Amino acid sequence: MRFLVVGAGNIGSLYAAKLAQSAQEVTVLARGARLDQIRGHGIVLEDAVSGERTRTPLHVVDRLDPDDAYDVVLVILPKQRIAELLPMLAANDRTPSVMFFGNNAAGPAAMSDALGHDRVLLGFPGAAAVPHEDAIRYVITSAREQPTTLGELDGSKSARIIAIASALEASGFPVSVSANIDAWLKTHVAKILPTVCALFQAGGHPEQLAADDEALRLMLRAIREGFQVLRANGIPITPRNHRVLEWLPEPVLLFAMRRMVSGETAAIKFGHAEQGRAEWVLLAEEFGQLVAQAGIPTPSIDAAYRYLSAPQRRLDRAQYA
Repeated sequence: MRFLVVGAGNIGSLYAAKLAQSAQEVTVLARGARLDQIRGHGIVLEDAVSGERTRTPLHVVDRLDPDDAYDVVLVILPKQRIAELLPMLAANDRTPSVMFFGNNAAGPAAMSDALGHDRVLLGFPGAAAVPHEDAIRYVITSAREQPTTLGELDGSKSARIIAIASALEASGFPVSVSANIDAWLKTHVAKILPTVCALFQAGGHPEQLAADDEALRLMLRAIREGFQVLRANGIPITPRNHRVLEWLPEPVLLFAMRRMVSGETAAIKFGHAEQGRAEWVLLAEEFGQLVAQAGIPTPSIDAAYRYLSAPQRRLDRAQYA
């Protein structure tokens, strides 16, 4: 398949290089110093578990022209940068599939309005990556923990979603095709925002969070409130196994969360938290709209979200009414 990967940050570079290594035809859209780095040196990856390093040369461009043709555009950018990209994507109608690969609590309406419903796909990476010396150090999460997750807006297992999933699997990523990718992404935001807030509350490092029972407890209670918000809006908790967070006893979940944030690769999985503050604030605003629609009290979410920015500010749900 012919892929254009828009966004040459840590995750975009990881997926571009892995796809190219498995004989897919990959072009990267990058700008500035990153464009020059890839042109001159390719993408250097370092496996955080094995220590293996690879260097992958890639074709790189600085724009998408209206006449450029790809099978898939894979957009891997922070949520707050998507809006500025939509006019460029809309001007190109020769690529039938555009997958927005990342956090999203607002749903696909803005993308569909700009590009057309049939062109839009949604997904989320099953990997984490951080800069390390001259390389990108990465870990690919397991199918049990969090596979790369893809979906059609109508939930179908279309020929194109199966083809994209097959290409990613051949590149070394466990993949799941979701029958409700919008609900999957909203469930993920309901989990990740309290987790990031707890990390900030504890001082910004996973080992500090693992030792901070107060932050972990607020994180768990905010996640549970987020799930209540989703249910009140008719959004199913997706995937189903996340529902254990609603009914398992709090001490059991705190023990599990403490292990999660103190694992060997936790520093990589949480390594982007500080740099992602602008995205977290936007996602909190998006999720705040769901809170307002639900009309239920969310004291733990309100308390957790205060840690998203400095100076701390309360996200007043009245502004979403």
